Amino acid sequence: MAWKVRAIRGATTATHNSKDAIYRAVKELIDEIERRNQLDPAEIVSAIFTATPDLNVIFPATVARDRPQWENVPLLDLQQMQVEGSLKRCIRVLIQINTPLPQDEIIHVYLGEAKNLRPDWNLAQIAQSR
Repeated sequence: MAWKVRAIRGATTATHNSKDAIYRAVKELIDEIERRNQLDPAEIVSAIFTATPDLNVIFPATVARDRPQWENVPLLDLQQMQVEGSLKRCIRVLIQINTPLPQDEIIHVYLGEAKNLRPDWNLAQIAQSR
């Protein structure tokens, strides 16, 4: 089986703009991505986090950097565009991995209010995780 670079998408929301709330939200998101994809951190190429402008007290990558075996993963934080009517207190992640899995076996994770961003993926993935 040939290994390829694939991407895992994920998003969540923080309950409010505090270090604790953001930390909890990002930790839960990464925990679920790792669990559902049986992700080995050694296979991660890089991870890009974005946060809406209303989340500005801690970098999401700080949470990832605290995880076991993530200390050498290249991480980047960016601010999301501020679009009128968009989801508030939202954190997104794009994790690039080396994997033999085909793209349709990658499980994208949407938690909290972010479940509404990709309801098509959310429903498909609920069925997959059963």
